[in-house]
Parts: sequence; C-alpha cells; structure tokens
Amino acid sequence: MRSLLTALVLLTLTACTGLPERVSPVTGFQLDRYLGTWYEVARLDHRFERGMTHVTATYALRDDGGVSVRNRGFSTLDKEWKEAEGRAYFVGSPTEGHLKVSFFGPFYGSYVVFGLDQRDYRYAFISGNSTDALWLLARTPQISDDVKQRFIADAKARGFATEQLIWVTHEQSPEKASQP
Repeated sequence: MRSLLTALVLLTLTACTGLPERVSPVTGFQLDRYLGTWYEVARLDHRFERGMTHVTATYALRDDGGVSVRNRGFSTLDKEWKEAEGRAYFVGSPTEGHLKVSFFGPFYGSYVVFGLDQRDYRYAFISGNSTDALWLLARTPQISDDVKQRFIADAKARGFATEQLIWVTHEQSPEKASQP
C-alpha cells in the first residue's frame, strides 16, 4: 500500500511538470538572455491573476543555481499592487525551455517556453502543464500585430482556447485602471 501511495504522489508531482500534448519546449534556450523583466501581454484566465493589470515577471539567478521569480501586478478588485515570489529550476537540460516553478512550498508547475524570439529575446510564448495555462510575455508592454497574430495562430494550433485570451492593460496608470 505504501508503494502505491508513493507512486501516486510521484505521478501527481511529475504530472504538474509535464507538457501539454502538442507543446514542445524551445531548444537552444539561453537563461542568461532570458533573465530580467518581462511584461505580461496576454494570458488565459486564472484565479490567481483574475482582475490583474500591469503584470510583470522578473527573473534573476539564485545562489543555488535556480531562478528567482517575482510576479507583480495591480489588482483592480482589491485596488492594490500584489506580488508573488517563487523559484524555478530546469526540468531537463538548461538549453531546453522547460522549467518547473513553485510559489507554494514543494509544489511545482510547468513553465514551458514553446515560442521565443531567439535572436533578440523580445517575446516568449509560455504554457503550463496543460492547455489551460498560456501567456505571451514581451520585453515591452506592447507588441507588434505580427507577433500577436503569430502567438494566436501558434497557440491555437496547439489546442489553446485563444478566443478566451485576456489582453493585459499597461497603458494607463494603475489608479485609473482601478476605477470602474
């Protein structure tokens, strides 16, 4: 019985760091170029980001070889800035864009870079372990229509519900964003 319980726990934990069926991480990934601040341009809705605008993610090296993750955004529901600190580690090779990230103790979820401007690292397409989790990140709050259309087409071809994308506000001040 104990072996079965251990196997189920391990299966559950590895399932959270798996890949959606039609998603593969980019190869030739360079963490040092990926570090820094990224703006969240689009996402599928999640309860932990519901009502958030002005969302950014900042990545930095940790002393243990991992990556510190700081997500920050303005909650239009609570009318205040929110921040979450986490940590991430590569699932396999550090040249493959597949990390596991944790904001809650020992529990990790997939962070899969499946699209990336590998020349300039200006934008990235990110998924979680299922097609319920999708983000478009960029080094600037706005992106070109070409990148936007490429993201939508690429994500749709992989089974994501792109018609449900939320386009994150960055244009106005958070104080104005919090007004109805």
